[in-house]
This record gives sequence, C-alpha cells and structure tokens, in this order.
Amino acid sequence: MTRKRSATVRVARWSALHPGRAIVGWLVFVVLCLAGGMALGTNAATSADFGVGEAGRAEAMATEGGLQTRSTDQVVIRAKSGPLDRAAAEEVARDVTARMKKLPEVLDVEAPVRSANGKALRVQVALKGEEQEDREKVPALLAETEKVQRAHPDLVVEESGNASVSKGVEDQRDDDLAFSEKITLPITLITLALVFGSVVMVGVPLLLAITSIMAAMGLSMVASHLVPDTGVGMSMILLIGMAVGVDYTLFYLKREREERARAGGRLSSEALVEAAAATAGRAIVMSGLAVAVSTATLYLADDVIFSSLATGTILVVAVAVVSSVTVLPALLVRLGRSAERRAARRAAKGKTPKPYAKKGEMRNGKVWTALLAPARKHPAATLLVSVLAMVGLALPALDLHLKDPSRDSFSRSIPAMKDYDKLLADFPDLRIRHQIVVRADASKSAVVDGRLRELDRKTQADPLFAHHAGEPRIHRSDDRRVTTLEVFAPHVTYSKKATESLDRIREDYVPVTVGAVAGAETAVTGDVPRGIDYVAHQNEKMPLVLGLLLLTTFVMTVYTFRSVVLGLLGAVLNLLSAASALGLLALVFQGSWAEGLLSFVSLGGISSRVPLFLFVILFGLSMDYQVFVVSRIREAALNGVPTRQAVLDGIASSAKVVTSAALVMVTVFASFVMLHILEMKQMGFVLAAAVLLDAFVIRVMILPAALLLLGERTWWPSRAVRRAGEHLTKRYATAAGAPERSLTGYGAPERR
Repeated sequence: MTRKRSATVRVARWSALHPGRAIVGWLVFVVLCLAGGMALGTNAATSADFGVGEAGRAEAMATEGGLQTRSTDQVVIRAKSGPLDRAAAEEVARDVTARMKKLPEVLDVEAPVRSANGKALRVQVALKGEEQEDREKVPALLAETEKVQRAHPDLVVEESGNASVSKGVEDQRDDDLAFSEKITLPITLITLALVFGSVVMVGVPLLLAITSIMAAMGLSMVASHLVPDTGVGMSMILLIGMAVGVDYTLFYLKREREERARAGGRLSSEALVEAAAATAGRAIVMSGLAVAVSTATLYLADDVIFSSLATGTILVVAVAVVSSVTVLPALLVRLGRSAERRAARRAAKGKTPKPYAKKGEMRNGKVWTALLAPARKHPAATLLVSVLAMVGLALPALDLHLKDPSRDSFSRSIPAMKDYDKLLADFPDLRIRHQIVVRADASKSAVVDGRLRELDRKTQADPLFAHHAGEPRIHRSDDRRVTTLEVFAPHVTYSKKATESLDRIREDYVPVTVGAVAGAETAVTGDVPRGIDYVAHQNEKMPLVLGLLLLTTFVMTVYTFRSVVLGLLGAVLNLLSAASALGLLALVFQGSWAEGLLSFVSLGGISSRVPLFLFVILFGLSMDYQVFVVSRIREAALNGVPTRQAVLDGIASSAKVVTSAALVMVTVFASFVMLHILEMKQMGFVLAAAVLLDAFVIRVMILPAALLLLGERTWWPSRAVRRAGEHLTKRYATAAGAPERSLTGYGAPERR
C-alpha cells in the first residue's frame, strides 16, 4: 500500500503537471492583492494609537477637551550680523503672522517672543490635525517662510521646530531606505550567482521574492484597517520578504538539483520536483509557520509599532511560503524541460550535453568540511570554547540601558536639525515641554486653575525648569472640564536632568497641588514623559513576550522534529545568539568611542524597541535555519544513517544554502548601519551581528558539537530514528546472511 502524499506534495505535483496555469494563477494573485490594497488604501495610525502609560492617558484626556498637543513650528528672525534691529524684526514678524494665518494648514499663530539674549525673535505657528500629518502640511509653511525671506533680505528668516524636524526625519528615513534597497538587490544577485553559477537560476529566487513582496504590500494595506499602519510595516515587508523569499527558494532549488544529480537523467522534471517537495516543501512550510508564530508574539507588546511590524512580517512570510510550494515547482519544471530539450538537441548533434545539475551537488564542499573539523574531531572542546566566547560577548548586555530616542539624537545631516540647533541656542527653554492635564467637574474649574498656578510658581522657583515672564500657559476646554498647564525645561531630552524634572512634577508638585483636588484626575505628558513611559511599558511587556517566544519556539521545534531535546537546545541557542548580539550592541552604541566611526551621537543607552525587535526577528530567522539544517539531519537518520554521520552530512550539505541566505541578510542589515537614524543604525547593527553569529558560530560550531555529543539522545523521546536504524540493520543482515549488528548510535563507525 502506498503512503498517502502530503498536501505540500500534492500541490507541488499539480503545479508541476500544470505549470502554465500555476504561473498565471500566481501572477493573478499578486495583481489582485495589489489592486485590493490600492482600492482600500492604507489606514495610518493616529496619535492616539501611539499612547501608552500615563502620558497616553494624559493625551487622551487633553484630546477629549480639544487641548491635544499640536505640531508647531517656529519662524525665527535674526540679524545677519551685529545686534538685531528690533523694529525691523517686528515688521518681519507681522508679515510672517499675516501670511501664516491665511494658510488652511495653520490653526493658530502666537505673538512674537524675544530671546533672552536679544539676538532673535520667534513666531510660533500651530498646525491643524494630527501630529502624524506633519509631512504633508509643513511644505506650505516653509514656502511662505521662503517668501518672507526674499521680501526681507536684510534679515535671516528661518523655520524650525517639531513639524519641520518630523518632516526632515521622515524624508531622511525614506532616502536611507531607498539607499538600503539599492544595496540589497546587487548583493543578492552576486550571492545567488556564486551559489548557482547560473543567470537563469539567479532570476528564480529574485522573481519569487519580488512578487511575494508586492503581494504582501497589497495585503498589508488591507490589513491596516484592522491593525493601523505606522509606516514601518512596508519596510519590514521589504526587508524580511527579500530574506525569506530568497531563503526558501534556495532551499527548494538545492534539493531539486540534488535529486536531479542523483537521478542522472532517469526521472522527469515533474518527478524530480515532486521528490524535492516531499522534503524541502515540508521544511519550508514548517519554517514559515515557525517564523509567523514567533513574530505573532509581538502583538503581546500592546504597541502599535510592534503590531505593524508583526503584521507585515507574518504576511510576507506567509506569501513567500505559498509561492515556494505553488508556483516554484511550475517554474522548475519549465526550466527543467528547457534544459532537457537543449540536452536532446546537443545529443542529436553528437555533442556532450551540459548537465543542468552537476554530480558535485551531492558532495560536501571542502570549505565546509574544514569548518566542521573542530566540531567533528573535538566536539566537547569546540562546544566549551564557542559557548564561552558567546557568553563573553553577551556580558556588556548586563549593563544595558534602554532609552527612547528623541529629536536631540537625530542626525545633524538633516537640514532641519541644523536650524533646530540654532533655535535651541537662542531659546533653550523650548527643549522640553511638560503638559500637566487635569480633568474634573466644571464646578471645580476655578479651584483647578488656582492649583495649577501654584504648581507653576513651584516650577518657577526650581532651577530644573525654565523661567518665563507673564502669565502661566494655562488652557481650558470649552466645557471647563479639562485644563492644561505647560511648563518648560532647558535640558537634553534623554538627559538625567530631563528625567529629574519629570519626576519632580509627577512625584512632588502634582500630588500637593491639582492632585489634592477631590475628584480630579491628573496626568503628565510631553516628549520626556512619552519616552519614559514607553520604556517602562516595554520593560513591563518584555518578560511576557520573551516567555511566550521561548515557549512557541520550543513547541514548534518539538512538533516539527518530535524531540524535546532539540526544542530545549533550540531555545538555548537562540537566547545565546541574541544575548551576544545585544552585548555587542551595548559595547558599540552605549558608549561614545564609536561615535566618529559610525557617525552617531550616543544616547548613553539603547533604543527601547531594539531588544524586543531583535529577539522576535532573530528567533524567527533562527527557527528558519534550524528547520532547514535539522531536517536534513533527521532525514538522513530516518534513512538509517548513524546519527553522528547524519549530523556531519546534514550540516555540511545545508551549510552553503544557509550561509548564503545569511550573507544576504547580513548585508541588508549592515547597510542600515550607514543610515542616519540612530534607531535604524542600532537595529541594523544588532541584526547583522546576530545573524552572523547564528550562521557561523551557532550553526557551524555549537550546534554540530552539541548534537555529536548528544548522539541518539538528540531525538528523545521519539524512537523513529532508532527503529529506522534497526530496520536497516536487519535488512543488511538478511541480505548478507550475517549476524545482526547495530548500525545506530553515537558509537557507530563513521561513514567516510
């Protein structure tokens, strides 16, 4: 009785038998995804979606009263040289005010404010709508500022502030990502050419990766109506899509070529594709499922940015898996048939046919045999030295400080940041703005007003805060239920004094003033509160996400390989590579010694999103490699090959594909280090380091050494490998008429 084919094999068989339909069907699917996404459009996240902690609660209360934080820009007027002509500056300020008030993007224009040093006059302009809409609205303001400058050439008129900086950062991020994309494609082409040595075979992985990315982008637009898009999802689709799309295709292609080399022309292209699907297809499906499940743990972070990242990653991985098990077999059959026709024509002319797949496909390369030599000859020593080295790299992570990057950390190559620095030099009190929000019954508005004035007086007497002339900046909603007070401080956003100023308000001043009003609800927001509350939120969610991540990794490994030992080993190795990468990240970015080398300004800490992002993405990619490598080992072991030899052959045979895919990802991630945004630099560096360590230390040194030492215990509690060995032993013994002798186990003779 023949064994029932798996769904993966049945799909591949249909695709191989109907290649034209499969290819057309895939292209139709991609077009429908894009068309559906474009028809629905993208649902962008709003400011309310980003709020967490007390700061998020304060912003919700302020929004309820129509007092939410607005994006603002400052038009600054200075003298070209010498002292500022006050009358001339005020005339320019009136011109600025008149022009800005006519713009539909502008909500309000405040009265001019002179700097304490007398060198500048500024006019604050508040924009309508969400803070997230700066990019679309700022250009109109900048155009008017340029007109004012041309009308008053004797003075310097510049625009800077929150809105201009936000637009500048977004523009810089787009330019950076475009630069990264330009690097990714040629590096991928070169890597694939080295792996396959064929222009045609290079085109297949790229074609599937690109079409998978296009389909996932369309689907992500649809999904954004469930999970709002923050702008990072598309970048993640491009990044992960290229990585896994090439990865899955490489693995499938290698298996098909191995089957073709083994068959030696005795099997048709359809049969070869079906044979490859029986092994590679299942591994791809299990790998994709593992990556998707691991990434889904990001939803537990309860953060719109991570949810957007998770959605993009899951979609592109799912689409890449579908393309690999549906349209890829069709493409391989078409290529195989073409190669067979060329071979037949050459044979008819009396020429020797060029092989589509070489016999060398079946042999392990000398390089990988040499790299595996330490683990093969001295597994215990290799394991000990490698683990100690990785632990040593991880030690700096024990002193990891998480911080939320702010405007002060943005690259000064952004033109808006240069003007922003000049603005803060003249008006240092604009660095930090704390907004105290109070919600109480309208009948208590007078009491709330008095207590807020008392709070303002306390800050005016405190050297941590900026002093102002005139009335405190108190605003009240139309229904008098929500009241806000703004206080300022002249400190760098991520500095210790900035944190102290917030603590002073929250812990000392609010409780004894508005906090003492019966029935009043209070909260504090602003750039510093947002950052601190966000880091606290991440620290709170990290154990939950990491715990579930470890659990899902363990369960998926056990389910795939029926081995508890492999599940535990996979979880430990993933933690080890992530911890080592974090240690390197802290060593490079937490101090200042590498600032000039990598062109950044140190926060004295690491962006709070980076560690969680690293753990989830690395665990997913590591599971990807784990499934591919261990699948080859288990396949050999189930065919009766002794576990020791199965480990060496399995790792050596898959090493070229795994490391090729890893090199593509390392190059993509490393290109992020050249970008201007500090958080992107850190993400690129830590992911490149993690993938590099995982591919060349974990998979080449630690994993084989550990598996060789474990021997058959690797597969516990499954007995399938032992039964396969016993069956092979009986078969050989019966055929030879000799006594049975076990061929399995760690002590079995190594097959040369």
